[in-house]
Amino acid sequence: MPSPLSALTESFTSFLFGKVETTRLPVRTSTGQAQAVYLPTAAPGLGDSGVIIGREVYSGKGYVYDPFQLYGQQLPAPHWLVLGESGNGKSALEKTYVLRQLRFRDRQVVVLDAQGEDGVGEWNLIAEALGITPIRLDPQAALDGGIRLNPLDPAITTTGQLALLRTIVEVAMGRGLEERAGFALKAAHAHVHAAITERQPVLTDIVDTLRNPNQISVDPLGVSLDDVRSWGLDVALVLDRLVDGDLRGMFDGPTTAGINLDAPLIVFDLSHIDRNSIAMPILMAIVGVWLEHTWIRPDRKKRIFLVEEAWHIINSPFVAQLFQRLLKFGRRLGLSFVAVVHHLSDVVDGAAAREASAILKMASTRTVYMQKAEEARATGRVLGLPRWAVEIIPTLSPGIAVWDVNGNVQVVKHIITDTERPLVYTDRAMTEDAVAERVRAEQQLADDPAA
Repeated sequence: MPSPLSALTESFTSFLFGKVETTRLPVRTSTGQAQAVYLPTAAPGLGDSGVIIGREVYSGKGYVYDPFQLYGQQLPAPHWLVLGESGNGKSALEKTYVLRQLRFRDRQVVVLDAQGEDGVGEWNLIAEALGITPIRLDPQAALDGGIRLNPLDPAITTTGQLALLRTIVEVAMGRGLEERAGFALKAAHAHVHAAITERQPVLTDIVDTLRNPNQISVDPLGVSLDDVRSWGLDVALVLDRLVDGDLRGMFDGPTTAGINLDAPLIVFDLSHIDRNSIAMPILMAIVGVWLEHTWIRPDRKKRIFLVEEAWHIINSPFVAQLFQRLLKFGRRLGLSFVAVVHHLSDVVDGAAAREASAILKMASTRTVYMQKAEEARATGRVLGLPRWAVEIIPTLSPGIAVWDVNGNVQVVKHIITDTERPLVYTDRAMTEDAVAERVRAEQQLADDPAA
């Protein structure tokens, strides 16, 4: 207790000079003890096992992400949605992510490349650097011996073939298949499957059978051939588009030999297809089912299925249902689905709003690059982002994004290495120096894969 004189002195001093703060002596301590006083302010990371993405903006910590490492612990599903305006870094993120994932021996990646220029897709440089030949689907090239994928390939189960045929017809017609038309298609498929054994059945066989149904295949229902023929007429006209219409050549023959489905990277180049035509969702449906039955199998590999311009999938009810099944099936087999879209409104306001919502719910990881304020607010409402994240999305610089990994929300700056840079930026108006840099990078990858 201070003496009366000390108290009087302190009061007088305070009156003249104001309140005198207590001077504290310095304290010597260890960092372990001091951390209890100076608490960290950075959010917890996702661990240190997986692929390095870049740095967390506010703390400067390295940001590591891998859905296969996080699945079952911090992630209920390994699927990923990437959003943002063009020119802000979505493409660079996808490509470096794939390159870094391929450093692991148990990884395999399939890319549906729907964009490109100068006659090749965006992923062409990366495919070349890794010694991979893209599977380029082109109606004109197909007529001259180009790539073909057969919806009736024996590698696809009979159930899968019928499901694929129905999906093709429903996508093209924009509505579900009526029961009678569905029966005509089922009867035609059963007859072709039973009658043609010396070669691969093809779509022409289905179209011919729909136009000239077989009595044996319709006898169980006791209906006439004329009835079945009329029921299947619309189906035959739709499938004829793949045989003798604007999509001919790509799906009306046996599957092209030599397609390597065991390669670490498989690129389906769809850049020659009009992205706004009905052909694109039909193509994605065919590729999706073809992969489901010929590529995805329980062999302990971790697979990444990356789809550019994914609104072509999510905006079509029938294709969305197909991919929704694929996603559910794939979780048991180590499949991570990566959907890349520009605007969430492209899918949530479309014809497949219900299916789109179901697919979005499966994406436990959401990466959002810069969007305009109104779009950012809409995205925040749909994805349930915190208010602070929604407010900063319109201010984000290229290469910086908001990452929401099952509720763990952080702002991350993507980092690109010098080796990756010439492979990631695919501007065809490259300078001679940039071309030389790309050649050096490809040579470095060839000489030292671990670089």
